[in-house]
Amino acid sequence: MNRTGRILLVTALVAVVAMAFRVSWNALRDIANAIGADHTAATLYPFVVDGLMALALVATLVLAGRDRTFSLRVLGTYTLASLVLNYVHGLVPELHGRTVDWGRLADWDPANWALVLLATSLPVGSIYFGSDLVAKVLHHRPAPIPPPVVNAEESTETVSNRSTADLTESTPQPVPAAPVRMPDPVAVEFVKSTLPLKPVPTALAPTVAPAIERRAVAAAESARPRRATGRVPEVARSSRPRRTPDQLLAEARTVTADWPDAKLTAEGIRLAVHTSPKNARTLRETLRAERDGTVKAG
Repeated sequence: MNRTGRILLVTALVAVVAMAFRVSWNALRDIANAIGADHTAATLYPFVVDGLMALALVATLVLAGRDRTFSLRVLGTYTLASLVLNYVHGLVPELHGRTVDWGRLADWDPANWALVLLATSLPVGSIYFGSDLVAKVLHHRPAPIPPPVVNAEESTETVSNRSTADLTESTPQPVPAAPVRMPDPVAVEFVKSTLPLKPVPTALAPTVAPAIERRAVAAAESARPRRATGRVPEVARSSRPRRTPDQLLAEARTVTADWPDAKLTAEGIRLAVHTSPKNARTLRETLRAERDGTVKAG
């Protein structure tokens, strides 16, 4: 229904409710006069009963769940009470001319007591139930509207009909493979065998090939140079003869004869004579002592 139709429907409902209230207002006013209400109270009495019915109707449209059930119960209870009082007003003609005695709505005492209790309790109930309904409406939080459900068949058909360029997600990029570091190629010298080689059967070739490859890798690794650990063998040692302390001193004197005193250091002597740091320090002290005249050169 469009907006204009809804406005017309609400307007018609308000008009019907207003006319119905005017019809019920006369009966409820006479009932209020019969139970002892003054002129002002009797005039406001219909608003207490029928007004709470309108409030409960609005709360029913707003609330949900248990609160809506409570609003419907209040609406039904006050509607039934208004119906009973209007029915009594139609059965007792004396109520129309205000000639009935106060507090007398029926000839049978139990029925009269029940009707008086009902008529007098409705204003108090309007205060309680009206406040409760207003509090529920003010504290009500509407539930979030769920997203519209798309037909699964239509969605599948739409996606299948779309081209690759229209898809929201592109084809994932290929994941680059991690590079595998291969061992450095090592020249392996193979010795020619004097024995004739037999051909490897075709059925055993897949099994023998990995074994041959592992042996080649092991041979390549064994051919790599390794750091010498432990004592150096005699063959690997230098062929230069070991010099005595006197020979080192004589060689140091010859090399450092024209050196100034500032250049006469242990590091310089070690590099010039090619000896150990310990021997270089000893030679430095000896040469300095000879230059100072403390020790006589031998």
